[in-house]
Amino acid sequence: MALLPTAVTILSASGSDGPAGATANAVASLSLEPSLMIAALDRDSRTLAAVRDSGGFGINVLATEQEELARAFATKAPHPEKWSDVRWEEHKGVPIIDGCVLWVACRLHEAHDGGDHVILTGRVEAVGNNAGAPLLFHEGAYRPLG
Repeated sequence: MALLPTAVTILSASGSDGPAGATANAVASLSLEPSLMIAALDRDSRTLAAVRDSGGFGINVLATEQEELARAFATKAPHPEKWSDVRWEEHKGVPIIDGCVLWVACRLHEAHDGGDHVILTGRVEAVGNNAGAPLLFHEGAYRPLG
C-alpha cells in the first residue's frame, strides 16, 4: 500500500486541555447526500478520545510547505506541545489549522471497529480552502504534488 499516494492530513478535535490532533492519511469523502467524510485513527490515539468526547473533528489537508506539521503531529508528544506554535481558528467547534489547502469541520456521525484503528464518519458542517498544492505521502516519504 506504500505505492498508493495519499493526501497528508491532521485530524483535529477540541480536547479537555485545548486542541488535540494527529497526522492521518486514511481520510476520504464518503457520501455526497448526506455530506459525509471518513477517517481512521489508531484505537489508542489520544486524538480519538478527544473526538469522542467533543463529538466532532476537523480534517486539515496540509499544504506542501506544512511538512514540519505533519512530522510533529505524527509524534506522541503531548497535545499542548504539538499545538504550541500552530496558528489555528475554531470552526463549528473544531480547531482548524491556518494555511491548509482544504479543511472540513465535521460532527461525529458514527464510529466503527477497523482492526487496530477506529473508522470515523463525520457529517460535514463547514468547508474552506486556500491556494496551494497539497502535501502527499508516497513510498514512505512526504512529497509535493507533481
